[in-house]
Amino acid sequence: MCSEQSGVEVFLLSENRLLCEALSRVLAAKSHIRVVGSAPFSRETLHDIYAASPDVLLFDSLTTALSTDDLVPSLRRNIPNLKVVLFGMDGDEEKFLLAVNRGVVGYVLKDASARELADAIRAVARGEAVCPPTLCRVLFESVARLGAWQPGLQVRKNLGLTRREQQLIQLVSQGLTNKEIGIQLFLSEQTIKNHLRRMLRKIGATDRLEAVEVCRAQGFWT
Repeated sequence: MCSEQSGVEVFLLSENRLLCEALSRVLAAKSHIRVVGSAPFSRETLHDIYAASPDVLLFDSLTTALSTDDLVPSLRRNIPNLKVVLFGMDGDEEKFLLAVNRGVVGYVLKDASARELADAIRAVARGEAVCPPTLCRVLFESVARLGAWQPGLQVRKNLGLTRREQQLIQLVSQGLTNKEIGIQLFLSEQTIKNHLRRMLRKIGATDRLEAVEVCRAQGFWT
């Protein structure tokens, strides 16, 4: 965790060059914030980010940030104590939950002021998380739904399913789509497809319906 007395070092990623330059100047004028780099995102930019090793990474493109399951986690693994903040966002609940799952700790909406963005930067640098109150409620509700069902030991014994696979088949049995399951588990739709494909192979089922029937026959639901 950085010390505000020494200044929070920020790297800004923005697809809009004019916005990138303007916001860099605005943030540089804020107390206890130092912009150590700014650029549009590209794979080459990753080297600049690693070299700068900032305290906070500001990202204005949720699409790019979530383009792969590993982008944000990889940045956090390679830069100790890095905090990732998405700014200029809308209030889409699904996108917010996916961002949280990737490791984003700050989510600032597009109507926020420069002062509010600066406050968010300082807050995450202190080890806090930042999100709008309405989305905070969505996060609590999603965690509550996820924890409402606990996988049974019998399934692990009979079918060898992992905890994630047991959660997956429970949601499949409720008729949820891959997209809806992804929202529940904070995972991308493609990740859910991959989990489902592996689970079908493991239990010898050819489709979702058969997988549910196999698990029911093995006593998955009582």
